[in-house]
Amino acid sequence: MATVIPVEISEKQILANDAELGPSEERISNVVPPLGTLETQKRLWFQKSKQNNLNDIATQPSVYDNPDIAPQYKPREDWENLHRFDPRARWTWVEENKVVWKVDRRIMAWTAIMFTAMELDRANLAQSLTDNFFEDMHMTTDDYNLGNTIYALCFLAGEFPAQLLAKWLGPDRWIPSQIVLFSIVSASQFALNSRASFLVCRALLAFLQGGFIPECVLYLSYFYKHHELTIRLGVFWTGMFIADIVAAIVAYGILHMRGVEGRSGWRWLFLIEGLITGTIGLLSFIMMPPGPTETASWSRGNNGWFTEREEIIMVNRIIRDDPSKGTMHNRQPITPKLLWKSLTDIDLWPLYAIGLTFNIPTFSPQQYLSLSLRGLGFDTFQTNLLSIPYLVLKIINMIALATLAEYTGQLAACASIFQFWCLPFLIYLRVVDTTKASKWLTWGIISLLIAAPLGHPVQVGWISRNSNTVRSRAVGAALYNMFLQAGVIISSNIYRSDDAPLYRRGNSILLGIVGLNLVLYVLAKTYYIWRNRERDRKWSAMTSEEKLVYLADHQDAGNKRLDFRLAS
Repeated sequence: MATVIPVEISEKQILANDAELGPSEERISNVVPPLGTLETQKRLWFQKSKQNNLNDIATQPSVYDNPDIAPQYKPREDWENLHRFDPRARWTWVEENKVVWKVDRRIMAWTAIMFTAMELDRANLAQSLTDNFFEDMHMTTDDYNLGNTIYALCFLAGEFPAQLLAKWLGPDRWIPSQIVLFSIVSASQFALNSRASFLVCRALLAFLQGGFIPECVLYLSYFYKHHELTIRLGVFWTGMFIADIVAAIVAYGILHMRGVEGRSGWRWLFLIEGLITGTIGLLSFIMMPPGPTETASWSRGNNGWFTEREEIIMVNRIIRDDPSKGTMHNRQPITPKLLWKSLTDIDLWPLYAIGLTFNIPTFSPQQYLSLSLRGLGFDTFQTNLLSIPYLVLKIINMIALATLAEYTGQLAACASIFQFWCLPFLIYLRVVDTTKASKWLTWGIISLLIAAPLGHPVQVGWISRNSNTVRSRAVGAALYNMFLQAGVIISSNIYRSDDAPLYRRGNSILLGIVGLNLVLYVLAKTYYIWRNRERDRKWSAMTSEEKLVYLADHQDAGNKRLDFRLAS
């Protein structure tokens, strides 16, 4: 949710318009400049045309409009955007819309491209399986499961070190370096010659890729409001699925290179895609500015990407939406004490529990999609092309779910739709003998299952909202992703060779996990409602003087403040 805005703000505006008091200079100096109408429901992209007047003031009321409490929320002196911080700044919807669109083009688009590059190197193993990878490497499906398990473990292990490095060095420095490093490992898979080399490369690749996603989430939070971030995270994860589509199409061509220089097609696949990723990594050093007011450089122009007016709008719209974003600068390391405070933040643990299991019902079938399609009788190139339709549907479903979550504000309910979608398809796979059914029907059922509307963008945005400090936002995103990777380890060991080809035992386990996930969403929703009611009760019981003393003494911090409400 957000910080509670005291009602005294509107009282000062009424005072300013009181004709009986006369034009007192002292009174006028304390008056809050006109503000925009408070938006009780956030506008989405498809609602912008419904605005009454684009020239109306867009500046939303915030804690900075009350001079009694504003000093308690002032950004720290070394905050990189402080020179553009102005509580009295006002702007129109026309100006704000132009700024947001410019940020989308300059920041969001390239962040999605970087994720596409990472996914290209992460997912090309699936395409390699269609080119006799197991036979060439003298490996089995159990070796493949082991490789996926090691990958998930090392990805998990790399989360915290990478996130802490990004917070210390800055995402604009560390993320491009990270992309270049893991592209080198990816390309080196061209020379795989044994089961051991395969496992070592999976481990190195995962460790270097660990932390990439939460780093990007933290970086995007520098530029967007909370309600805008969920939709952008949907676009961000779209980059992953676009990479899977591109990978399938590219693999169709590259795998035809089998025999060139006496090498297998999958070797060329690893090499060429690794080089593509490395190129994107090098370009990222140019395309990633440190923050909204730091875009000027030799590569981006002496004047940067944004005018002074645009920077003022960017900075103040973000800090008004979440004053906690001014509590750390973008190159400030997270100390062990701050790390421990974030790790022990119990208000985020319901979301970590959801992150552990929510994606398992589709991840296991998705890992085995290529092998399942080959088992149904589709050839190498048909298998790669048949993986495209579900990805297109998944992109549509994911963006639709993220939009629905922001439109309704019901994050838990919307994220749980993923589980309800999976239920009928898993029941079908558990009950029906797919070896005797039409291969096209089986392909359709599996494709619909793994095209479920992913709640990941909603949940990552949920973590960001409920953090209410930069350090909790950084650590929370990493910890959530660690639980997600722990779920990948579980997923990689549900379908076993002794359960093939129907995987009845595995599908029974997946059905049980769907039931568990629905319970977790209900518990998370219930917990956050209870916490907010308790805070409402304590906050409402305070007098105005007690509230001021509470804020001045900083008795609680972050999402523990009595004036902060948790989203659900």
